[in-house]
Amino acid sequence: MPTEPDDDELELIRRSGAVLRVGRLSLASGTGSYRVKASMARVAAALGIDRHQAHVTLTEITTTSHRGRSFRTEVTEVRAVGVNTDRLAELELLAQRVEARAPVTVDELTTEIDRITAKPPLYPVALNALWAAVACAAFAFLNNGGAIEVLGAFVGAGLGQALRRVMLHRGFNQFGVTMLAATLASLSYLGFVQALHAVGLTGGVHEAGYVAAALFLVPGFPLATGALDLAKLDFSAGVARLTWALMIFVSAAFAVWAVSIVVGLSPDPPLALALDPAAMTLLRLLASFVGVLGFALMFNSPWRMALVAAGVATLPNVLRIEAVARFDWPPQAAAAVAAFLVGLLAAWIAPRLNIPRITVYVPAVTIMVPGVPAYRAVYYLSNGEVSEALTYGVSAALVVTALAVGLAVARMCTDREWGFEH
Repeated sequence: MPTEPDDDELELIRRSGAVLRVGRLSLASGTGSYRVKASMARVAAALGIDRHQAHVTLTEITTTSHRGRSFRTEVTEVRAVGVNTDRLAELELLAQRVEARAPVTVDELTTEIDRITAKPPLYPVALNALWAAVACAAFAFLNNGGAIEVLGAFVGAGLGQALRRVMLHRGFNQFGVTMLAATLASLSYLGFVQALHAVGLTGGVHEAGYVAAALFLVPGFPLATGALDLAKLDFSAGVARLTWALMIFVSAAFAVWAVSIVVGLSPDPPLALALDPAAMTLLRLLASFVGVLGFALMFNSPWRMALVAAGVATLPNVLRIEAVARFDWPPQAAAAVAAFLVGLLAAWIAPRLNIPRITVYVPAVTIMVPGVPAYRAVYYLSNGEVSEALTYGVSAALVVTALAVGLAVARMCTDREWGFEH
């Protein structure tokens, strides 16, 4: 006959459940599995759990908590995977507080978890869409877009992100929402440009910049966290996260390709802007700062955190662009060096401001993700132009890999837990 759990076992059940809630919130907010495990371990120790072990994938957590001769194993699933850097910061601060005040009670921890769970997004739909629009407008300029391309990307990305935000918060399938948002962003860009043509406000060809309007859909956060999971030898989480990021990107890319086929466009790169080199460098500095600021705010970062990410990214990103444009560096080499610099700066600044390092360096490298070449690879592949597709696809893959390597090496140089295996 099954026996009723005694008081010690009931207490372990409560403590284990509270720890699992922390892990579930962290995973749903977009952080890597290594950070989920670390947060749960710190909270478990503060609650008096003797030993805590966890297996974390993209959507599932399996934990075992030990206390005395008793142990409890639990499993939870996260279906809505997204990015919420404000919640990540709140959970990191919670882990710090309970660790400093240990031991804490389950009721104290549950009260804090309830507060974090109930906290609404920092920005309403309109503002969230504005941040995406600003980021993609800056992205368009950094990809040699002129004033028309920048304004078109602003309009398209804003409308696309607004649709995505509303639909995701209502529980629609992520891949379907991604395709709809990419379609709306591309069509809005083209509609804006055609409207300018119709009223005689612009001439020439500006359709080449329509890809920039969908760059808010490039999954920079899961690409970076997935690669870092692999660097920590957490292959189940890393491979799953990278696969999810690839599926999100392919969903967006096929929608953009479908639009281009229907309206007869080709994502050819725009001509380089004829600007004075000094002026171009200053504008790239501004665009890099504004672009990362927009991405960070789109990820629900508080202003202080977003400004730090933008400040950290500005100079390394411009150095990356200049190294390729002026000194003929391989793009992947320039990306690795830039990501390494971002990682070092984040390691120095983030602890001093008591903000999680991941909320600084991931938005900072998102603007370095080669979204335009990747979109072109899918376009040419879909049209059967394999050689062109391989050229753009391999280049994009190498740059993404280089960004991950740069961040991982910087983390190994500045964090003992990453530099040594225990």
